[in-house]
Amino acid sequence: MSQEYSDFIKALPQADLSLPGVTGYLLTGQNGQACFFELPAGAGVPLHSHGAQWGIVVDGEIELTIDGVTKIYKPGDAYNVGAGVEHAVKVLKDAKAIDVFADNNRYSAKA
Repeated sequence: MSQEYSDFIKALPQADLSLPGVTGYLLTGQNGQACFFELPAGAGVPLHSHGAQWGIVVDGEIELTIDGVTKIYKPGDAYNVGAGVEHAVKVLKDAKAIDVFADNNRYSAKA
């Protein structure tokens, strides 16, 4: 059964993303930022790094490579990416994931 985000989450500002078909809803605080992602199968994020990140898969399936180690993540699986650690994502099945960033300006809201 596919999980859906609540209407109040979908009412949050959308992240300004350069990834086709990917939607992110931003919750920004003084000490960090959370993004509620909706990710279509086939989407991907190439190898990159930034501040610390923690996330959890809500629905679907993603392949995540963290510091050269690749694993498949399914609903309920959490991951931790340290500051400056290279990582990449491939979406294997339509997915939803919540990522929390130590940087409160990881993403900007769409204008």
